Amino acid sequence: MRRYWLLFSQSVTVLLAAYFVVATLQPGWLTGLAAPHRGTGVALTQAPDLPATVTPPGSLRDAARGAAAAVVSINTLTASRPNPHSREPWFRFFFGETPDRDGRPQAGLGSGVIISADGYILTNNHVIEGADAIEVQLNDSRSTRAKVIGTDPDTDLAVLKIQLDRLPAITLGNSDQLQVGDQVLAIGNPFGVGQTVTGGIVSAIGRNRLGINTFENFIQTDAAINPGNSGGALVDVHGHLMGINTAIYSRSGGSLGIGFAIPVSTAQMVLEGIVKEGVVRRGWIGVEPADLSAELMESFGVTARRGVLITGVLQNGPAAKAGIRPGDVITQVGTHPIANVSELLSHVAALKPGANAEFKVQRKDAALSLTVTAGLRPKPPAVPQPR
Repeated sequence: MRRYWLLFSQSVTVLLAAYFVVATLQPGWLTGLAAPHRGTGVALTQAPDLPATVTPPGSLRDAARGAAAAVVSINTLTASRPNPHSREPWFRFFFGETPDRDGRPQAGLGSGVIISADGYILTNNHVIEGADAIEVQLNDSRSTRAKVIGTDPDTDLAVLKIQLDRLPAITLGNSDQLQVGDQVLAIGNPFGVGQTVTGGIVSAIGRNRLGINTFENFIQTDAAINPGNSGGALVDVHGHLMGINTAIYSRSGGSLGIGFAIPVSTAQMVLEGIVKEGVVRRGWIGVEPADLSAELMESFGVTARRGVLITGVLQNGPAAKAGIRPGDVITQVGTHPIANVSELLSHVAALKPGANAEFKVQRKDAALSLTVTAGLRPKPPAVPQPR
């Protein structure tokens, strides 16, 4: 019995000695045994550090880093302008002293996107409208004054220009290829807290009839967009510009997950028009359109179930010359199906004046294909200002 006990003791001693030697010299051999975290006495498993050049799976850091450098903050200053009637006794009797009597200027905040290395910036018209001074701050902390090259209130876009060297320009994407469910990032300066990146998906495309702009073809996203994001970038997973963030649906002033961006295809058209010609030239065909309704369909004897009813045609206008008549239903412009007046207005406006476009028309039971030469959309009549 004593012999067995001595043999057991010697074996245990040898095994313990071997364990301590291996634990000291080759701890990696002891697989499955977690080393206690120094100073805590608790066994913790530490994940290995990834090399700085390796992007974690699913991360959009490369897209954010590439696009963020081209997104700027825009600060505006607008001098206080007293009401022209504020000095009239009857006005002061009914409305009292106006709050702008102290003459303090009003400050505004927004975002913008550097489109080209020579300093052109896209932003929203409502961000800089009426501003007396515009300051642009880059992501690298440089700041400078900006000049307004032109504005397009119909799409709520504006083009600015700055004079700095080594400007990072964003890469333009193809917004026509966006689909519902695609991942996107919104980059801007919400509430003035500094540049912020939020993520989400494309919730809908082709949103219109929102009453925001004259021409509406919005990308809807659930990426958080808040006040101050206006004019910022909506980019895809590659960091390519897909839209200019412009509006949110909100009852509280904060994001509710319903934001709208102007597609880059529209923004590019506005940019080129303003830079090259100083104005945006849009197509026009000279018709009075109306959405299909049971009453109108019965009045005009319409059998089509989709499209836009033409209730009037301007004499000698582009549509009249092409053969479009009252009672016709336009179902397609070029390759774009038409479902409502907003879509017809947007696609006709996108036509270049003087260019031909094929219109699909339903006349009673006959399907027609007519070639229309777009004219130049006339300027809206000026609204008289109160004196």
